[in-house]
Amino acid sequence: MKYKILGNTGLKVSVLCLGTMNYGGKGFFGYMGKLAQDKVDEQIRIATQAGVNFIDTANIYSEGLSEMMIGQAIKNLSINRDDLVLATKVRGSMGKSENDRGLSKKHIIQQVEGSLKRLGTDYIDLYQIHTADPLTPIEDTIRTLDDLVRSGKIRYFGASNISAWELMKGLAYSQYNHLDRFASLQANYSLDVRDIEREIVPLLKDQQVGMLVWSPLSGGLLTGKYARGGQKEEGRLKSFPFPPFHEERAYNVLDALIPMAEQKQVAVSQLALAWLLHRPVVSSVIIGATQSHQLQDNLRCIDVTFTPSELSLLDENQ
Repeated sequence: MKYKILGNTGLKVSVLCLGTMNYGGKGFFGYMGKLAQDKVDEQIRIATQAGVNFIDTANIYSEGLSEMMIGQAIKNLSINRDDLVLATKVRGSMGKSENDRGLSKKHIIQQVEGSLKRLGTDYIDLYQIHTADPLTPIEDTIRTLDDLVRSGKIRYFGASNISAWELMKGLAYSQYNHLDRFASLQANYSLDVRDIEREIVPLLKDQQVGMLVWSPLSGGLLTGKYARGGQKEEGRLKSFPFPPFHEERAYNVLDALIPMAEQKQVAVSQLALAWLLHRPVVSSVIIGATQSHQLQDNLRCIDVTFTPSELSLLDENQ
């Protein structure tokens, strides 16, 4: 495994992060997968034995069940908690009352306590706002997150799925008020979806904020198992095509990836993941899987290299 510093924090994270959206399968997140505890234990064992020290979840994943299963797996596998970097999120709805969502001080403090209990830990390494909350001033949110850092309940805080101007506003507020700042931004990025290269990527480089990539395979489209104009097999990409992707662009990229994978004797998905690892702005790529062999295949992407001409070819076909 290889490691990078998350932004300018000094915190070392594995370049691959284990995603856990498909743990539990409760409620809405049944679309993403329904892994039971034994499979969760197996995935975390495989990942940590490969050197992965970074696990990402969210309070809303399976209504808190994902966090609970991760905490249970850490106990079941006798993993030293301090060897891990645990990341979770806050913002989404966790109940039916008016204040069971958002980024108010009330909701954040309530949810950090819930996540700590479900994960079975007394601190969270990276606490992320899941999306922006237009009803709460970002200044209030940052003050609350800074208080949580000072209390020791979280070590760092980050953002996810927010615009460049929102992130910069938050960073500037932290700087001029001598508060902790966003350490990272989690964003949708892949060979297929490169919109963030316009504003987000230059901002992250300039401000030394780490990037965590979600959906690096465009929901499975960049695995190479789908053909242009063909029928998509039963599964999440057919029943719930999330996240939004540029399908035609993806097939253009696959036209270059498939022969390249054959030449290198690696999986197409490994190439797509490795391309992200070659982007300097990327701190870690979040990978998830429903089957253990998929996870093991994806972990091998760290050994894939590209020539300058191969990287240029992939840029030309996007």
